[in-house]
Amino acid sequence: MPNANEDNPRALSQVQRRAVSELLRVSPVADDLARRFQEAGFSLALVGGSVRDALLGRLGNDLDFTTDARPEDVLKIVRPWADSVWEIGIAFGTVGCQKDARVGDTDQRFQVEVTTYRSEAYDRTSRKPEVSYGDSIEEDLVRRDFTVNAMAVALPEKEFIDPHGGLDDLAAHVLRTPGTPEESFSDDPLRMLRAARFAAQLDFDVAPEVVAAMKDMAARIEIVSAERVRDELNKLIISAHPRKGLALLVDTGLADHVLPELPALRLESDEHHRHKDVYDHSLIVLEQAIDLEEAEPDLVLRLAALLHDIGKPRTRRFESDGRVSFHHHEVVGAKMTKKRMTALKYPNELVKDVSRLVELHLRFHGYGTGEWTDSAVRRYVRDAGPLLGRLHKLTRSDCTTRNKRKAMALSRAYDGLEERIAQLKEQEELDSIRPDLDGKQIMEILGIGPGREIGEAYTFLLELRLENGPMGHDEAVAALKEWWAARG
Repeated sequence: MPNANEDNPRALSQVQRRAVSELLRVSPVADDLARRFQEAGFSLALVGGSVRDALLGRLGNDLDFTTDARPEDVLKIVRPWADSVWEIGIAFGTVGCQKDARVGDTDQRFQVEVTTYRSEAYDRTSRKPEVSYGDSIEEDLVRRDFTVNAMAVALPEKEFIDPHGGLDDLAAHVLRTPGTPEESFSDDPLRMLRAARFAAQLDFDVAPEVVAAMKDMAARIEIVSAERVRDELNKLIISAHPRKGLALLVDTGLADHVLPELPALRLESDEHHRHKDVYDHSLIVLEQAIDLEEAEPDLVLRLAALLHDIGKPRTRRFESDGRVSFHHHEVVGAKMTKKRMTALKYPNELVKDVSRLVELHLRFHGYGTGEWTDSAVRRYVRDAGPLLGRLHKLTRSDCTTRNKRKAMALSRAYDGLEERIAQLKEQEELDSIRPDLDGKQIMEILGIGPGREIGEAYTFLLELRLENGPMGHDEAVAALKEWWAARG
């Protein structure tokens, strides 16, 4: 394991203790697998993020290994050992498997990936890496993205391998590349996004020469597939410090190629507080939304918070009285959100939920500061549907005014809305508002078959339900007949 550093022996001693503790915890799995590779005449080492996380004291049950064995040999070794094996990454030299093991007093499940020593590079037009296998761990480590991910622990002897000073960079909380950043990013441009992602996840700084290369080579990200870009953005956005990573994307120009709506916000001013620009406001809203999360990171809420005002640049108007307005920016923003997320290959349901939240984020302010009517509350709940909880959080997060009095007034007003929703929920089924008569009953009462008129009648009764609350059966029948008669 790491030797003590003379400059900071206490800090490194703590790192050593954390690493030893973490590695001892996973030893029943790691050492057992390593012995099997050894018996087959191959080497095995824990590598990359697993070593980094062990040194940080945060190693989970996802373990990454590297080996000189070719994928077909890896399969022969792991199949008798693992509980399940998958070959989805075998074209890139990776074999995945699952292993259930007893660790201490608990049964634990480990996700294991074993990758053959390799080097990979993009050509000028390809979206997929060309894979070639290497013969030494040193050759493998030099092709990794950052020095903090270019460390390994040879097993089972637990020899620490760090040819590029990753341990020092880990202690300094800095991201550097093993070789020149230009070579690294030319090999795989996605590493530029990974720099921003790791900065956000680990709260590390990116070395100046790496930032400079990101700025110079930002356009090269366009050869990377939308799916890979999306996955990195997701990891960044659900990280502990997303603002740090997003700011890096904007400052280096990478965002211009993967999320251009975000840097576009830097040129705008907020309609209510002209001292704020919308870009900074959006990042604050994201942070405030994160503070309202109840457990795990909520990707839908975070994306909606980040994108909620992206319609403002297209809707900006300079009014005659000197004010700046952004009328209907929520509607335009919802369409822009859908277009961008679709281009990034997000699942349809996620696109639908995020764009709907963007569309609804101003709905609360449309009702003013007066008393909410029952009808207004019903429509608010109906329009939000299953997104109501997230809409509550987004609306509260969207208040970034420095005027404490105004902020308190808005908070109290929203408290009042939530109280009204709770009161109405006790009286009626707000979560599933529907007309008092269904389609079959409408046809029987009106004596007609399926057709456009049934939909129109259903819409009429739904509007009555939203406006007046639940109606008795006889009252609903009478209202339906009166509506039908008025149609002639």
